[in-house]
Amino acid sequence: MQGLTTTEERLFRKLNTPARIQDFLDKLPINHEKKGETCYSPRMVLRTKKAHCLEGALLAAAILAYHGYPSLLMHFATTPEDEDHAVALFRVNGLWGAISKTNHPMLRYRDPIYRTPRELALSYFHEYFMLENGKKTLRGYSKPFSLARFGSAWITREDNLWDIADMLTDTPHLPLVPKSQLRKLRPATPFERKGFAPVEWPKSDPRT
Repeated sequence: MQGLTTTEERLFRKLNTPARIQDFLDKLPINHEKKGETCYSPRMVLRTKKAHCLEGALLAAAILAYHGYPSLLMHFATTPEDEDHAVALFRVNGLWGAISKTNHPMLRYRDPIYRTPRELALSYFHEYFMLENGKKTLRGYSKPFSLARFGSAWITREDNLWDIADMLTDTPHLPLVPKSQLRKLRPATPFERKGFAPVEWPKSDPRT
C-alpha cells in the first residue's frame, strides 16, 4: 500500500484487528457535514478527525486491506424517509462481521459470527426504524462490494470519493423483506424508540 505518510502507516499498523479499528472509529466525532455533503477519503478522515458512516467504512476497509483482508463494503438501502447506511465487512474463520460508524446506539459493530452476508444484514433489521413512529425501514443490502477494483489510490486522495459512493449506491441490492410481509411488520414500541434516541455526537459539538 503505497502513498501513506509515516504517521498514517504507523496508525494503520497499530490498528491490527477489526475490534481495534472499531475502537478507533468510535472515538472519532461524527461528521455532521455542516458545510455541505462530503465523502472523505481515509486520508481526509484522519486529517479532519471526523467521519460519517460511509467515510468510516472506507477508512476501516483501507486499514483491513493494509493487514491483508479483502477491502469489502456492504450498503443498506432503506425506504425514502430514512437514511442508507454502509459498513466494512471482514471474515474470521469463515464467518462474517462488520465495522460500523454511527451516531446512534444501533447499527454498530458486528462480531464475526454470521455464516453469510445475508445473516449479517438481517441482524440490522430490527434496529433500523424511524424514531418518530417506529416504522422499520431497512429493505435491502448489497452483496460484498470490493474496493479492489479502485486500486489503492483512493485511500490517500485529497478529494471526495463520490465515484465510489455512487457505484456503491447503484450496485444491485438484494431484498431483506418479502413483499408479502411488508404490511405485517410491527413498529418499534415507544419504549424501544426512547432507548435508541440518544446520539453520541450532538450537532452542537464543535468537533463534528
